[in-house]
Amino acid sequence: MTIFEENNEQDRDKKRLYEGAAQENPVLLQYWQAILRHKIAIIVIIITAVILSVITTLLMTPHYTATSRIEINRTQDKVTNVEGVKNDDVGQNLEFYQTQYSLLEAHSLAERVVRQKNLASQESFFDLFGVDADNSGLIASNTNRMSAAERNKRQNLAAQILLENVSISPIRGSSLIDVSFNSPDPQFSSEIANTWVSEFIESNLDRRYDSTSDAREFLLERLAQLRQSLEESERKLVLYADNNEIVTLSSKQDSAGRTISNQTLASANLEALNTSLAKATAERIAAASEVQSNGTDKNSLANLALHGIREQRALAAAEYAKLLVQFEPEYPAAKALASQIADLDASIAREDARSRSGTIARYREALKSEQDLQRKVELLKAEFSGERRTSIQYNIYQREVDTNRQLYDGLLQRYKEIGVAGVGSNNISVVDRARAPERPSSPNVILNLLFGILAGLLVALGYVFVSEQVDQSIKDPSELKNKLGIAVLGSIPDLNKEDIITSLQDKKSQAWEAYLSIRTSLSFLTDHGVPRSFLMTSTRPNEGKSTSAFALSSVLASAGKRVLLVDGDMRNPSLHRMLGIENVAGLSNYLSGSNDMKNMIQNTAIENFHAMTAGPIPPNAAELLSSERMSDLVVLLGKEFDHIIVDAPPVLGLADIPLLSNSVEGVIYTVEANGVKMKGIESGLQRVRSSKAHIFGAIVTKVSTQQSGYGYGYDYQYSYGAKVEA
Repeated sequence: MTIFEENNEQDRDKKRLYEGAAQENPVLLQYWQAILRHKIAIIVIIITAVILSVITTLLMTPHYTATSRIEINRTQDKVTNVEGVKNDDVGQNLEFYQTQYSLLEAHSLAERVVRQKNLASQESFFDLFGVDADNSGLIASNTNRMSAAERNKRQNLAAQILLENVSISPIRGSSLIDVSFNSPDPQFSSEIANTWVSEFIESNLDRRYDSTSDAREFLLERLAQLRQSLEESERKLVLYADNNEIVTLSSKQDSAGRTISNQTLASANLEALNTSLAKATAERIAAASEVQSNGTDKNSLANLALHGIREQRALAAAEYAKLLVQFEPEYPAAKALASQIADLDASIAREDARSRSGTIARYREALKSEQDLQRKVELLKAEFSGERRTSIQYNIYQREVDTNRQLYDGLLQRYKEIGVAGVGSNNISVVDRARAPERPSSPNVILNLLFGILAGLLVALGYVFVSEQVDQSIKDPSELKNKLGIAVLGSIPDLNKEDIITSLQDKKSQAWEAYLSIRTSLSFLTDHGVPRSFLMTSTRPNEGKSTSAFALSSVLASAGKRVLLVDGDMRNPSLHRMLGIENVAGLSNYLSGSNDMKNMIQNTAIENFHAMTAGPIPPNAAELLSSERMSDLVVLLGKEFDHIIVDAPPVLGLADIPLLSNSVEGVIYTVEANGVKMKGIESGLQRVRSSKAHIFGAIVTKVSTQQSGYGYGYDYQYSYGAKVEA
């Protein structure tokens, strides 16, 4: 690889590092990763749930559901135009239908059905639903000998069975209601559904009759009281009228039922006399006018005889005037006419005098009649005034009679209306009667399978949740930063037991790309780039610490740096086996006083990669590490090598890390994904920090590429690097 290509690759690694470090896995992605980690358990749980649901379905007894549909109107049709006891506005809201639904599910309705079908005495009914009445304390060997308490218990048990299997389903947006019954017998289901509806209709009629019956009894009692009050008030009215000589000739009632315009005998007489007095006064005035007039009175003009005489005189005077034109007054014929005229004038005068004397007589008679009527009117006025004073109490009695009569008539009319209120038709009608179903409604195989899958899924999710809560190991590298406050330098994919030593020989492999990214991260730890000396440790053995130390040494050596890998685990050395070299002399020799560095440092097959094995296993490694020679060794080796990496032992259970950590610049902590619990890692880090050592960060190993967002990019990194090299 050329320097230009190497620099480009480092730049790409730096960019990937900071872009990955700046992002945290979303919550949904974390859930998805948890599901992938437990996918086998989830599949097993779901399959088990499905098998159990199938077995349960096959073992279940088939049930049949029969449905009867009814319609409930808010207002009832009426044959008669009368009102019921209840107001029509009662059902004009949602409460009416809620009441009807509750009545359809009432225990009393179930008891009516039990009594109608005589279910309490039928053992086949209890056997049909798998209820042992004998174990319930209800022995029915002879129902005729059962006590009332035992019979009531059986009826209650039968009613409870019916209520548990009946369902009321209102149809949304309509006044229709479906009444369904479920049982193992299809014919029995249809019979109970139809009986349930018919008994509901009968109970509705019974409640209506009971309500009107109570009302009729109440009205009868009130009518008797009002009838007695009316009779008493009428007796008082008549007795008072008799005592005060009040004779009522006519009366009438207004629209409110009050008696008005009473005409008594005194008022009638006064009215008649007053009319006669007015007529007599008019006649007297007319007669006086005739008497006082000088001319011919009205009677003269009306006298036919006087009128005839005057006509004769007029004819004679005309004839006389005609003769005087031709003859002298002494003419015999003229004298005869003059004599005739004189006789006629005398007759007219006599008749006129007789007519005038009749006018005077009429005047006198009219005056006398007027005076007599005037005296009678005055007497009747005094009598009527006394009657008016006594009529005040009479009117009080009359109003009491009117009030009692109105109350009595109103209640009597209401009593008659309630008597015919039952003629109104029922507001409940059957739309469809229940029929015996041909197919069972349960068990539903598809629904049970779906329920089994859903139940298995819920159990599996619960198992995953509990497992994730119990399992406190590191699953996502970002958890180190969020929960422990330690930076993540990189993550190593799980290579499925592939030999990582072999993988590192291929610079296009995922392992090489991963450690190359970690090398880039190390370059940002100090002001001089990759630390000159650092040790690598872990919480427990077998977390990939030694492998990571070897891989980082290889990566740093490939960049032209002289690297020395020191096996600091003198209790359980592994570097010599990994490199295939001998462990004759090493770190333990130097710490025990030897200075033969040439025999301790060995070359490897990788250029610029040198190794110092652990050497012979000492009896007490902690005493060797407690001396100053370890610090002197690092200083001495730093003059010859660019980077010194110490493969240290695990933290927990050993005292080596606090002694080794002060000899290097810092510590790189190795954590196995899905390995050590969070508390163990926290304890290890606390122990390292207690030695005043500087922790650079952590490397997460064995990360599954399918379970962590940190692993998906390795294939991309490889392909991208291959394109650059091409």
